Amino acid sequence: MNMLSKLNQNVRQYMLVTFNYWNFTVTDGALRMLVVLYFYDLGYSTLEIASLFLFYEFFGVVTNLIGGWLGARLGLNRTMNIGLGMQIIALSMLAVPASWLSIPWVMAAQALSGIAKDLNKMSAKSSIKTLVPENAQGALYKWIAILTGSKNALKGAGFFLGGALLSMIGFQYAVAAMAGVLLLVFIGSVISLKSDLGKAKNKPKFSEIFSKSSSVNILSAARMFLFGARDVWFVIALPIYLGSVFGWDHSAVGGFLAIWVIGYGIIQGIAPKITGSKSGHTPDGKAAIVWALVLSVVTGVIAYSVQQQWHPEVVIVVGLMIFGAVFAVNSSLHSYLIVSYAKGDGVSLDVGFYYMANAMGRLIGTILSGWVFQMWGFSACLWVSFAFLALTTIISFWLPTGGNQKLAQQ
Repeated sequence: MNMLSKLNQNVRQYMLVTFNYWNFTVTDGALRMLVVLYFYDLGYSTLEIASLFLFYEFFGVVTNLIGGWLGARLGLNRTMNIGLGMQIIALSMLAVPASWLSIPWVMAAQALSGIAKDLNKMSAKSSIKTLVPENAQGALYKWIAILTGSKNALKGAGFFLGGALLSMIGFQYAVAAMAGVLLLVFIGSVISLKSDLGKAKNKPKFSEIFSKSSSVNILSAARMFLFGARDVWFVIALPIYLGSVFGWDHSAVGGFLAIWVIGYGIIQGIAPKITGSKSGHTPDGKAAIVWALVLSVVTGVIAYSVQQQWHPEVVIVVGLMIFGAVFAVNSSLHSYLIVSYAKGDGVSLDVGFYYMANAMGRLIGTILSGWVFQMWGFSACLWVSFAFLALTTIISFWLPTGGNQKLAQQ
């Protein structure tokens, strides 16, 4: 504690924001795996399971749009703490007898969890912009990459935790335990976070929730299709395909997806090194085009191989690892670019709008994951993913490059 007290105040705030985000992320990953596996065991179809996440993703869209405005007016400390509190309520709603877990009840709990997740994420990502000097773009990229990468590594740990807890103590006890841990984090956050973190000097009007920056709008469109491409096969179709076709048990499915997301998070954390970022030289729109194109090719190869039934289990396992590594670089690049493009005063407005598009992509991907898989199978999900990534690549051609990049950051 003495060592912590000697650290720069901005560093201490960054550590606290990251700690909050980490703990929230573990519960979010675990809850997703718990819901998918538990309700599949109860006999729900893939489309019905996808519907359980419908409000989770839909309210994520709404939350990011309004949450950025709230963060600029109220401060990011309040939006982060509201997110933690709502996740505790959502988990508590699911810690009820199994007979209470009707589809409307679970959808309502998932709606709260979706609002909570995106308030927390928007607050964490936006706060870094306020804690890093304007002229330190290299440092900004590095800290964004570390936060994003560590978050996804812990989300992977949450997948494993969800599968393990379901096997060991059951659904209700698992969500109750996570609510208890998050309550302690919430108390510490209320006490320690700065009250003016991220609050805009000029109170933005509600009409300003839509971005007026063409760079932010283009990047948001690319982000929507990027995350739709991931979730259309990863969220519902993949875990059920691994269990129903290959016969993997809950622990194996949760463990594999955990390893994938942890590896994905590690790659995100070192993305600045992979993209060749050096002091004074950071990626621009050209890098986003290249990496989106590479991801499109990887996905197309996986889709064709699975469609032809060419060693599908090996292709999916190995292909998913390659997909995850390339996707991680794409995601990290986008996460840096949005914080770089965002206005310094009221940063959460632009970041919130961008993550609204991110949530819209997840919503589209989640619905399609259940519907396309149920109607046409796993390879069809992969081809939809390929089409989305092709659109991401095309949209990225309009992102600023070189000198235009510097103008977009001002």
